[in-house]
Amino acid sequence: MKLRELDELPTLLTGRRVVLANGCFDILHVGHVRYLTDARSYGDVLVVALNNDASVRQLKGPGRPILTLDERVALVSALECVDYVVTFGELDVSAVIDSLHPDVHAKGTDYTEDTVPERDQVARHGGEIRIAGDPKDHSTKDTLTRILERNGEMMEGESDE
Repeated sequence: MKLRELDELPTLLTGRRVVLANGCFDILHVGHVRYLTDARSYGDVLVVALNNDASVRQLKGPGRPILTLDERVALVSALECVDYVVTFGELDVSAVIDSLHPDVHAKGTDYTEDTVPERDQVARHGGEIRIAGDPKDHSTKDTLTRILERNGEMMEGESDE
C-alpha cells in the first residue's frame, strides 16, 4: 500500500535517499507524470505529499479540487515511479519536510532553486533542492480550459467518453 500516515514514513525510509515531491495533482496530466518520473531519479524512494481537499480549495479557489483526495491518491499511487503517498492539510509542505528530512525536495520547473519557498528549511535538515520535469507547458487550469472549450464544440450525438 502506497498511502501512508506521515508518522509511519520515517521508519520505512531509514537508510534510503528520500525524494519528496508535493502538490495538488488535481486532474493528473503529462506534466505531473514527467515531474514525478524525473523527481524519482534523484533518490532511492519517492514520497509524494498531496494537499487535502480543503487546502486545495484555499490554494486554487472555489470549484477545486475537481477530483477528490481519494481519487487523487489513487491516481498518483498508480504511477510506477511513486513509492509512497502522504496527505497534508496545511498550505505548505513544511510539516512533512520536518518529519521526513528528505535528502531531495523536488519542485517543478515553474520554480528555480532560489525561488523554492522551503529551500532554507530543506537545507537545515541537510537536504537539497532539485528542479524536476519538463518546461511548464502543462497545467491543470489549461487542461480544464481545453476541456470546456472542446466540450462546447462537441457535435450533437458525439460521445463524451
